Amino acid sequence: MVKFMFVLASLIGLFCFITNTYAFSPSGWTNAHATFYGGSDASGTMGGACGYGNLYSTGYGTRTAALSTALFNDGASCGECYKIICDYKTDPRWCIKGRSITITATNFCPPNFALPNNNGGWCNPPLKHFDMAQPAWEKIGIYRGGIIPVLFQRVPCKKHGGVRFTVNGRDYFELVLISNVAGAGSIQSVSIKGTKTGWMAMSRNWGSNWQSNAYLNGQSLSFRVTTTDGETRVFQNIVPANWAFGQTFSSPVQF
Repeated sequence: MVKFMFVLASLIGLFCFITNTYAFSPSGWTNAHATFYGGSDASGTMGGACGYGNLYSTGYGTRTAALSTALFNDGASCGECYKIICDYKTDPRWCIKGRSITITATNFCPPNFALPNNNGGWCNPPLKHFDMAQPAWEKIGIYRGGIIPVLFQRVPCKKHGGVRFTVNGRDYFELVLISNVAGAGSIQSVSIKGTKTGWMAMSRNWGSNWQSNAYLNGQSLSFRVTTTDGETRVFQNIVPANWAFGQTFSSPVQF
């Protein structure tokens, strides 16, 4: 009986850290277009408007894309995953038939209002457009085509390992990059808690960087993260009290 109660208590404790648990469901298919950038090794895709930095070392690799204004949502779409296929019926010349690729949104494709939407201004509103890392694009399109019609759907993200937190900033300003998020991939809200504070809401600074204006030096840090499908995880004391700015901390917890 004692053993049963211990197991029950452990399960209750686990559920305290995972709420609204359900699998993220794929969306329907939508028409768009896709180009490519970054070179054959995707080295030109590093950094980007989501703030993930070196996409090789952070686990995103070459299966990434910059999103047009209509999709980027001022950075709120950072980390989302999309399955993309070339629309072979529309363009059999430059499409590779029957192939698909799943990418993660890591960058923003800015509009170019000096060019028309159908001739160079591919990322102008209201167009839905993916400027994909070249290795990813070449999985579905023939290089000489340059631009191809595609169909896409938002899909659950699958990531290796847990969610990562990189703490940058300075005293009274914590700028936390949250990366390697599975499930919905994109983040709706974040709260932070030190060992000497209660939960405090963070605000999106840019991309996937969230900020707090509290003095939290010398305290263990916990995070409460809610993704855009409503799922919440609590990362209790994921950052130890002896943390320093510029460090990254990996969690065993994932969405």
